[in-house]
Amino acid sequence: MLLNNTTVDSSFFPIFEGFYKQIYQLKEHYIKHQYDPILPKKQEWPVVRLARERKEFVKKVASQAEQRILDLIGKNPEILKEELETTLYREKLRIKQNPWDVDPDDEGPFWGEVKTNLLQIHASVSLSKTKKMEAYREVLQKITSRYSEEIASNFKASHYKFTRRVVTFGFSRLLNAARVKGFGSFFSNQYSLQDKIQITGQTTQIRELATKGTIVMVPTHFSNLDSILIGWIISVLGMPPFIYGAGLNLFNISIFAYFMNALGAYKVDRRKKNLMYLETLKTYSKEAIQFGCHSLFFPGGTRSRSGIIESKLKLGLLSTAIEAQRANFQNGIKEVSGKIFIVPVTINYHFVLEAPSLIQDYLSMTGQERYYKENDEFSTSYKISKFLFKFFTKGSDISVSIGQAMDVMGNYVDEEGNSLDKWGRIVDTQEYFMSNGKVTVDAQREEEYTQMLGRRIVEEFHKINRVFSSHLVAFVAFELIQAKNSKLDLFDLIRLPQEDLILDYQEFKSACQRVMHQILELKKQGKIDTAPHLSRTMDEIIAHGLENVGMYHAKRPLIQSPTGDLATEDMSLLYFYHNRLHGYGLEKLF
Repeated sequence: MLLNNTTVDSSFFPIFEGFYKQIYQLKEHYIKHQYDPILPKKQEWPVVRLARERKEFVKKVASQAEQRILDLIGKNPEILKEELETTLYREKLRIKQNPWDVDPDDEGPFWGEVKTNLLQIHASVSLSKTKKMEAYREVLQKITSRYSEEIASNFKASHYKFTRRVVTFGFSRLLNAARVKGFGSFFSNQYSLQDKIQITGQTTQIRELATKGTIVMVPTHFSNLDSILIGWIISVLGMPPFIYGAGLNLFNISIFAYFMNALGAYKVDRRKKNLMYLETLKTYSKEAIQFGCHSLFFPGGTRSRSGIIESKLKLGLLSTAIEAQRANFQNGIKEVSGKIFIVPVTINYHFVLEAPSLIQDYLSMTGQERYYKENDEFSTSYKISKFLFKFFTKGSDISVSIGQAMDVMGNYVDEEGNSLDKWGRIVDTQEYFMSNGKVTVDAQREEEYTQMLGRRIVEEFHKINRVFSSHLVAFVAFELIQAKNSKLDLFDLIRLPQEDLILDYQEFKSACQRVMHQILELKKQGKIDTAPHLSRTMDEIIAHGLENVGMYHAKRPLIQSPTGDLATEDMSLLYFYHNRLHGYGLEKLF
């Protein structure tokens, strides 16, 4: 049941408050929805059932991962030996060169024991090929068991409910402290988080499908805040908690570690690139989806370093949804209860706290994978607490756009869970996995399906991306500067002196109008979405964009001088925020 409530807030822009008040009341109101939980009893939550069976589930994951690895190497003892030695070498190197506080205390002794075991097997020249394989398998089993235990979530329903209350209460208090005047502002309930974090899109459909099958939510990823934000969104929509992969680096930070554990996160250690870890991680994801746990992972794999919406996805975890769907069909689960629904989500910010370090990292890359040590603005609990206070007491909004659900082949589905082709006809997803009249395993076929699904998710990201005024002004400013210096490459452009970075306001406004016109054309075609504040006049849109773009950074990506001209204090940051509109062909307007 929906309880509708219209809320108007006229204090986003203190400088222009009086001027904007009437316009904001007419154009910027939106409907907030309070959703009842679809599963009121926590005992019915899939993650609670998984937590009760955690010990057995971890054992199953370890065993299944071991089998996957053996299948991949063709059960060849020499190849297994090589993979074990490679894993040992990389883990020893990781412990020495890139240790984290969250790493277990027994890391050194464990891998020392693995080394001893491998040396003993190698020294036993009398061992037959079969015995040698058994010995290597014992070592493999120890490693997959350790990885499974490390990855597995520690969800506790009581912690989840407490965390949800803390997040909602704490953030709401900060929000009201900023927007309500007077001594009692901190205790006011005038504004809720839904005044700041606006949820749009296919909310009814995702709730309906969550009662029928298993949801795999795939959001864009720009900030370390995304995990907590999406967890809150899931709770507001009345859905049971999802499991999701969170970077192990976040567990270095005590405040994040508590939230991550409470919200059902399983741990993803991006330092570990060895086959055994990656296959164990994929197995965990596949088995959890098959178990019926709604799941969330960021298909970009990490935060967007450039600010561009992800166009090349990491397909490892995505492939587990396809594997789980095929396995359900193999197990005879043909009803909608066995279907897996892919739901793309875009998170839209006016500013990203980590933008300076992210864009510098992006600009430092030379096309090859570079050693990257996590050390950014979220490195301590104090820093993240300070940011949260600043963030929620600023007048800048977030919107989260829920896309239309798809099956694992990228076909849209209706609210009953039926897959639809491009003409709207119902199709049977199981047929995609059949050969000679039965469901079969075909690794090459499923790899192609994963790539197809990845491309569909990228398409949907661009369709449901919601343009903010800050995106518009940053895009136009960077493109104008680039057009005036067309012979320079990106790196020379970023080094331009300050006097070459001035833009005439009228020229800038005219360019904004051209781009805005094209954005509205794309919106008519269903290729992009826009925030409500873009229905204002262009002067008002520009003022709003300048107020919000990169508002937290010491050096602003775009400012207006007393004479009205525009300039940037940080060209690389301007490039980062400009990139949100990359991929729509808008560059051709300059």
